[in-house]
Amino acid sequence: MDSAVCDLPEEEAPAPWQLDHDRAPIATKVVVAGGFGVGKTTFVGSVSEITPLRTEALMTQAAADTDDLSATPDKATTTVAMDFGRVTLDEDLVLYVFGTPGQQRFWFMWDDLVRGAIGAVVMADTRRLTDCFAALDYFESCRLPYVVAVNHFEGTRRFEVEDVRDALTVPPDVPIVIMDARERSTVVESLLALVARALETTPA
Repeated sequence: MDSAVCDLPEEEAPAPWQLDHDRAPIATKVVVAGGFGVGKTTFVGSVSEITPLRTEALMTQAAADTDDLSATPDKATTTVAMDFGRVTLDEDLVLYVFGTPGQQRFWFMWDDLVRGAIGAVVMADTRRLTDCFAALDYFESCRLPYVVAVNHFEGTRRFEVEDVRDALTVPPDVPIVIMDARERSTVVESLLALVARALETTPA
């Protein structure tokens, strides 16, 4: 073993399977979509084991009439292309996570971002559920497996899964998870739910 690897702290040292060059993990792609300011960038950043790629730009007065900041008044930047991160879910499974831009003027990028993806996480904010309808319609129309991840913002009312399902009219077989985009463990749970959903709906 490389002496540099041996010098790493135990918590940072690679697992044995990572040093086995005959065991290449399966790498696959997922996308994270949803309305403006729902937490997609935070989601990707919380789970990524590499420094996430972000394409954020400062918000200007020119967007004041189209970007609703009533629910997120402190938001000063917005994604203009994509977020990108990587997470190892298991010894043999690596996910490349692409976050889509939320504003309607950037939706033309979605077709390119979802190409090759096994599924999508549609993020929702219960204060403005209508903002995720476009993403739900998009993935339904292109028949890409998806799950709904309700991002529970601090100080907001917590709803039960079935209440959210009824409000969004999401089919009963689509998983809905309540999560916090700042908490890595809940983000991982959302991605695991998506992988399971993709496996269920993929023809044998």
